[in-house]
This record gives sequence, C-alpha cells and structure tokens, in this order.
Amino acid sequence: MTGEMGHEPLLVAFDFDGTLTVKDSFNAFLKWRAGPRWALGVMRLTPSLIAYVFDRNRGKLKAAAVRQFLKGATVAQIENDARAFAEAFAPSLLRPDAVAVWRSWRAKGAKMVIVTASPDLIVAPFARGLGADMLIGTRLRCSDDGRILGGLDGNNCRAKEKVLRLREAFGPDVRLTAAYGDTSGDTEMLAIADEKGYRVFRGKPA
Repeated sequence: MTGEMGHEPLLVAFDFDGTLTVKDSFNAFLKWRAGPRWALGVMRLTPSLIAYVFDRNRGKLKAAAVRQFLKGATVAQIENDARAFAEAFAPSLLRPDAVAVWRSWRAKGAKMVIVTASPDLIVAPFARGLGADMLIGTRLRCSDDGRILGGLDGNNCRAKEKVLRLREAFGPDVRLTAAYGDTSGDTEMLAIADEKGYRVFRGKPA
C-alpha cells in the first residue's frame, strides 16, 4: 500500500524499550521468569556488572544475562514464556500515547517496524499484538536442536547496528518516513528518518 507522501511507501521505525514501553522489557521478563531465583542470578552477574561500569559494553552484559538466566532452555519454552509475559504485562508496559501514534501510522498504510536491542524472541509477542510488519532485534545464540546456548548471535542491536539491520532488510539506501527512540542507542536510526521523534512519548499506562 502506498502512503500519502507521493508514491513511496511509508516506512516507520519504533524503538521498543522506553519508547513503546515505560521500561526495559528484557529485564522485566528475566525477573518475572526467574521468580525467586532472580536475586541469586543477579548476584552471580556481579563480575559482569562491575565490568560494564568500566567498558560500557551493553552487548557483553546482555550476553552474560542470557547465559545466567536462559541458557539451556529451549526456544519453544522461551517463546511460550514470552507470550505469557506479553499477555500479562502489555497493559502495564505499553505507553498509550506511543501506541496511538503507532496506530495512526498504520492507518496511513505505513510499513511498521520495531527495531530493538532486546532479544527478538522476547519482543515478538508484543510485535504481533501491535501488528508490526517486521521485528528487528538482538538475536540469541541457539543450538541446532533449538536450545539457548547463552550469548548473542551477532551484535547487540543498538546504535549503528540498528541502521545496518535496517539496510539488510530494506536495502542500502533505506530512508525512514519517521523514527522514534529515547536513548543514544537510537541516534543513528533517527538520523536516517525524515521525521525524528526523540523522547516524544511520556504516557503512562492507566
């Protein structure tokens, strides 16, 4: 479907955590899934948390969290857990004003893409619920028989990686009609958008 701006289809990208949601969904998912084991898991992550203070490498910290909390689980288990998490927490996580803007772009016939540093497995149920045309997220390393190995498959999907992944999906000359984000990890994505929405959403779920 073509949009309102000439014959070029509209392409709109939203960051997920902090933009469409009020907080980090991956941490919330891990805490919910771990239950009573959360505190012990965080304690075991202390060396990685200390390392992050010095190297600021979010990818390394995320990989450590995946190893600590998800390693050994099957992809099917994580998909089922992510679906249950989204069903339980979407109403308290999603920003109503962000969802309203998302829906207004969809109504104009835009192709809607979520581009997130959170693992795509965890965000997928939210993306389906919003009617996203595509989800681009951080990929987790998995075995051939469908188990989480721990660590990331490729780079953490933030900053320049967001643009690289968009180019993979839509071609080297990709241009976004609009993009929305809330951190320095979205700067590069906003730079290739005609309409740049930086920290424009403040809504809190009722």
